[in-house]
Amino acid sequence: MKIVVCIKQVPATNDAKIDPETKRIIREGLKAILNPFDTYAVEEAVQLRERFGGEVIVLSMGPEKAALSIREAVSVGADRGVLLSDRAFGGSDTWATSYALANAIRKIGDVDLVICGKQAVDGDTAQVGPGIAAHLDWKQATYVMAVEDASDDSIVVKRMHEDGYDICELKLPAVVTVVKDINTPRIPTLRGRLASEKIEVPVWKPADIGADLSKIGLDGSPTRVVRTAPPPPRNTVTKKISGTSAECADALIKELRLRSIL
Repeated sequence: MKIVVCIKQVPATNDAKIDPETKRIIREGLKAILNPFDTYAVEEAVQLRERFGGEVIVLSMGPEKAALSIREAVSVGADRGVLLSDRAFGGSDTWATSYALANAIRKIGDVDLVICGKQAVDGDTAQVGPGIAAHLDWKQATYVMAVEDASDDSIVVKRMHEDGYDICELKLPAVVTVVKDINTPRIPTLRGRLASEKIEVPVWKPADIGADLSKIGLDGSPTRVVRTAPPPPRNTVTKKISGTSAECADALIKELRLRSIL
């Protein structure tokens, strides 16, 4: 099974600032990490390779330093990685990003399965995985909490939703996005760290993946961020409830209803 895992390097802080003109995160000077949800995607791909054989290829789009996240994925078991990096990709929204990643997946060729984390912590849109599936015209399953079985032409997954879960069989090739319930990511070994430092991470430009320049970057993005604002502060007022257990329970329920929690 040939598996591509799409990952993203994200800021390692909650104090990221927004450029007032471009409305994008100012990433210069920020420490960056592998998107936490993507660690589960990498782990699941490695486990699938261990169960069914094949190859795990990590794919990312971002600045050249995003190669560090690719190396991190290799240190825990991925076989190799590819980075899409060019000024022309800058400012891509989720549609343009998924378009570029889909083109890169076509260039890799003969891919059976694409795995993504359910969302990136810096954007929280959860749109790139489904967008890749749409651009490739492949079957997809989101919020996958377990892979039940796989064969040469299909995969069976348990997909989480608000009322429980569904068991879905997808014909390959397919795209899945995974939640953190799916596994426990492994810790890289010393051998894995050393191997990740030795690999070459090829950098692909728009021409390498046959990307239409009018469909990538800020100009190729159909959505725009027009306004940003910090979330409202949380209510930190503490109220003490006294009385018997029954009286405290009744008072707590009334208070929660007043705050629209119940």
